[in-house]
Amino acid sequence: MSKAVRILVADDNEDHRFLTVRALRDVEGVVLEVETVSDGEEALDYVYKRGRYEGSARPHLILLDLKMPKVNGLEVLEKVKGDPLLRSIPTVVLTSSERPEDIDETYRLGGNSYVTKPVSMAGLREGLQGVSAYWTRLASLPDGAE
Repeated sequence: MSKAVRILVADDNEDHRFLTVRALRDVEGVVLEVETVSDGEEALDYVYKRGRYEGSARPHLILLDLKMPKVNGLEVLEKVKGDPLLRSIPTVVLTSSERPEDIDETYRLGGNSYVTKPVSMAGLREGLQGVSAYWTRLASLPDGAE
């Protein structure tokens, strides 16, 4: 029996959340538990188990958009990677930004990967499938903090 991989998808774009979840579910041989949130504040509530996420298990992997309302992705990344209880959770920035300063800041803050979303829907789906397959089938993920 395969152990489930818990993934948090934080993206304010509903279509991108849907496509990301679909790409994750298309990866064969992996049992996934995928949660989605639509802004950075919700992402922090989820990883800190606050409010409606109290009692939730922390994710094994976070897929994080940069441009989100309330709290942006870089702020979420900084809090996650600055917290000794959370910093081991691999965090992949998955964004439309190609700005070199966003890429540099992501890695400076401890992000594990920076992936620019392709513009076309077909390209986005293909790119998401590659990211999903890598992080759920090839990479070894930590057990996750409870």
